[in-house]
Amino acid sequence: MKDAVPSTSPRAKLAGRSARRSRPNRDEAAVSRSPLQHPVAEALQVPRQATPPESERQRLEPLSPAEGAAFAADRLLHAWQGRLTAGISPAALIEAFSDWAIHLSNAPGKQADLVRKWLRKMLRLAYWAARAPADPSVPRAIEPLPYDKRFLAPEWQTFPAAALWQSFLMWQQWWHNATTGVRGVTPQHEEIVRFTMRQMLDAVAPSNFPLINPEVLRVTVEQGGANLLRGFQNFIEDTERVLLDRPPVGTERFQVGRDVAITPGKVVFRNRLMELIQYAPTTPTVRGEPILIVPAWIMKYYILDLSPENSLVKFLVDSGHTVFMISWKNPGASDRDLGLDDYLSLGVLRALEAMRAIVPARKVHAVGYCLGGTLLAIAAALLAREQRDELKTITLIAAQTDFSEAGELMLFINDSQVAYLEDIMWDQGYLDTRQMTGAFQLLRSNDLIWSSLIRQYLLGERRPMNDLMAWNADATRMPYRMHSEYLRKLFLNNDLAAGRYRVAENCLGGGLVSLDDIRTPIFAVSTTTDHIAPWRSVYKIHWLSDAEVTFVLTTRGHNAGIVSPPGSKGREYRMTAKGPDAPTLDPDLWYERAPPREGSWWPAWQKYLERSSSPRARKATPPGAPHRGYPVLADAPGTYVRET
Repeated sequence: MKDAVPSTSPRAKLAGRSARRSRPNRDEAAVSRSPLQHPVAEALQVPRQATPPESERQRLEPLSPAEGAAFAADRLLHAWQGRLTAGISPAALIEAFSDWAIHLSNAPGKQADLVRKWLRKMLRLAYWAARAPADPSVPRAIEPLPYDKRFLAPEWQTFPAAALWQSFLMWQQWWHNATTGVRGVTPQHEEIVRFTMRQMLDAVAPSNFPLINPEVLRVTVEQGGANLLRGFQNFIEDTERVLLDRPPVGTERFQVGRDVAITPGKVVFRNRLMELIQYAPTTPTVRGEPILIVPAWIMKYYILDLSPENSLVKFLVDSGHTVFMISWKNPGASDRDLGLDDYLSLGVLRALEAMRAIVPARKVHAVGYCLGGTLLAIAAALLAREQRDELKTITLIAAQTDFSEAGELMLFINDSQVAYLEDIMWDQGYLDTRQMTGAFQLLRSNDLIWSSLIRQYLLGERRPMNDLMAWNADATRMPYRMHSEYLRKLFLNNDLAAGRYRVAENCLGGGLVSLDDIRTPIFAVSTTTDHIAPWRSVYKIHWLSDAEVTFVLTTRGHNAGIVSPPGSKGREYRMTAKGPDAPTLDPDLWYERAPPREGSWWPAWQKYLERSSSPRARKATPPGAPHRGYPVLADAPGTYVRET
């Protein structure tokens, strides 16, 4: 075991240092900061915040009844406010805008530059507007960004409609200039102000107003207003479903166990946190090493087992693999105290224990998706530290291990915002599905909010529901303690990448874990337009682990890029492998040098697993092992996935 203090940080490794990071012994008396409750006065459970000494220890002390009551009152107030602000901390917004406004007010040069840019934009727009009615070929004053699809319809291309959206885009561009590049503003505050202003401008885009939206006006005239009638009916139906807490229209065509999550299998183990599914083989013989898939518990597991033509599980089973899947329980208020260590011990480690009994004397191909991949990386580091050679390969799908550049989700992660979310969750016992969904939708408000409202309520069109959309509507809750630890330890403090992450004693004795202990080959997958786990962030596994790393970058987003069965149109990926001692390229340089390949990444991954597996010589057997204490408990997809 290493016993020196950490000698180099991940940022130093990213800068080019090759020295291997060391860490304190797991028995040293250092503990992570805890955001959790502390028992007080028999009835209240509140934390005592204390200034941590240099060892980064945080001392928890009981509060007096009066202090506890005051603290609880503050939390209840924040929880009530959170229902009105969609979980966004008003203090965090005020702090960010104050920082920006103070520095901008003290920057006359920046102000003068903004005035100059505004005059130039107006002159350019006026020049276009004077000539466009007589000469439609005159170059526009401004063009939409490549991802902005709001003004592409032919009706928007002629005067005066074109003048509306060009004025709006110029105004939007000017506000981008005004909210960025102000010296002295902290980077996160700048991003918060920029993001917030973008949301406000998106809300008042000309495309959102039917009387000035030429596409809506044309459809209304052609259909005699029938589109507006259908849109009103859609609005009433959607409102009713929201109030009655029912899923969106069309999801009834994708019922779990009937239309999706129908790959045959059995539940072979169950505890209070997860069910372990073993899928039935479809080939006479199977490869020696089984596969364990650890999905994220922020959503239901069947993202990887959608309809048969989109099922990664079916693809693996038909390729001769024995596949196990964790199906997480949908937590409620009674599960508020479940933490990350519970998901580690009762989830990944317990699943591996069951697999050792069902498929004895075999290593495991471990696969983790999103948050499940982060948890798998922690488990792999823990097993490596204990010198338990149980994993054959590790596949991390859209999973981050370094959260220093976690994309626009970091807008919601600072001390003020995390404390606010903790108070909301403290009242509920969990993070509600609507709060999570709303945050993700804001990251792509044009596509997921405003464009959808225009299509459904102004044009009267329903986008056909598909299996991926139905799964996306089947969200789960997250326990108070787990989500608080996740936000603080991983996002806010980045403990895992920095070598400070500590697990509890019930996880193989507990202590610190370090990713650079991992020697098992890693297959990492990311997607080009991932707003949740940006690919450059996922790429950092190259610097955090001393293992062989095969990195794949595929097109599309966090979910649609992963659900990529063979034969999907318009798919492309890049793939390279790097040995433990080979130099690591900068991600942008890697992108330039990695040649694009057409098609799905699934077959490339399956070949990787095949090369890393024993020959297909083991006879396929039914799921479970009753003689070893693992009888069949139920048919797949089990009971936990059906919980709402």
